[in-house]
Amino acid sequence: MSQGETLLFISPRFLFPVDSGGKIRTTQTLRGMKGGRFRIRLASPASAELVAKHAADLKTVCDEFVWWPHPPTGRMQSVLRMRHIARSAPIPVVTDYSSAAAACVERELARKPDAVVFDFVHAAILAPDRVDTPSVLFTHNVEAEIFERHLGVASNPLLRMVWKNQHAKMRDFEAQSLRRFDVTVAVSQRDSDKFTRDYGVPASFVIPTGVDLDFFSYRPPVRSRDIVFCGSMDWLANQEGVQYFMDEIWSLIVAEVPDATMTVVGRTPPAALIEAVARRRIAWKFTGFVDDVRPHIEGAAVSVIPLRIGGGTRLKVFESMAMGPAVVSTAIGVEGLPVESGKNCIISDTPAEFARQTVALLRDDRRREQISRCAREYVEANFGFSVAARAFERACGLAIDKADANGENARPRKMAGAGK
Repeated sequence: MSQGETLLFISPRFLFPVDSGGKIRTTQTLRGMKGGRFRIRLASPASAELVAKHAADLKTVCDEFVWWPHPPTGRMQSVLRMRHIARSAPIPVVTDYSSAAAACVERELARKPDAVVFDFVHAAILAPDRVDTPSVLFTHNVEAEIFERHLGVASNPLLRMVWKNQHAKMRDFEAQSLRRFDVTVAVSQRDSDKFTRDYGVPASFVIPTGVDLDFFSYRPPVRSRDIVFCGSMDWLANQEGVQYFMDEIWSLIVAEVPDATMTVVGRTPPAALIEAVARRRIAWKFTGFVDDVRPHIEGAAVSVIPLRIGGGTRLKVFESMAMGPAVVSTAIGVEGLPVESGKNCIISDTPAEFARQTVALLRDDRRREQISRCAREYVEANFGFSVAARAFERACGLAIDKADANGENARPRKMAGAGK
């Protein structure tokens, strides 16, 4: 197909290495779209070193890459972010803004792409007050809901106050952002319905969750005592879920299966969790960042997803289902995904039941493999990443069609109190 149309794709994160769920979803979507209807121009923060290091990776997801200077990183950044708490926008949004980023976005929009995508609600902070290009907002979560769930599990009074403050601001920012774009893409029908119910915005364009089934190939769960969790450990929802599993579930499992082991696969595990493992002398291992998660997941008996906070859909669910471990999850861990408990995964929401189901799978080879094979077949039939990419391409086409039907696509889109 001729690539006569240009799609400008604005990401608030450099996409490589692909070490988080959001990056996985975005890179798979772009990879599946490349060579299709649109010529893809990707814009994100970066550095000359990163661009050189990941030149081959970038070619797999875009036809052209433009960038603005990468924001500073380091241990102190999480502390320094708190200086923005008095701003009118939530902290994660304010810290995604820079004058260099906004200037880059405005410059690229001036080149008149046929459509523009802003990846994550946070990226709306980079949009100019008036957008004269058919526009798409790619939402990966209901962001305000994540903040609300953090508030719900926080016990420290100061943390509760912070989460309450940030939840209110994120709710306002999310509501305004969803109204600024021609098309909103949601990753589940559940998220789309919540946007309409909470914010009164029209129904979103829903795309399916996609998995690279060639990359995440299947291997039966043969390591019959090995449990695994996979997720970025600098993400608070994952930290809270792993802490919950350690504090309330693990002892119940090893009481029945003393030789059970646990591997936590994901970048930047908190020192407090590592120290807790050493202090308790439990059979846990944290990998930290790995170039490839597959060797740590392949053949494991059970993949646990003990999340009590989160939003959107969890790519780790379908990746685990594709690779072989039987999945045991909380309801929040598989929220928005059309899975069937007892058939292709197990859903348990109390510590005792979560432990009981995990133990049953560790002990019963036949049941474990039955769940495993059913899960792989289900993902193969419904969730190849090319399906999601084609759906996203249609969403971008819909934004163009809407602009053509209206005769012009510019409309009032100024953010009230965006905190730039």
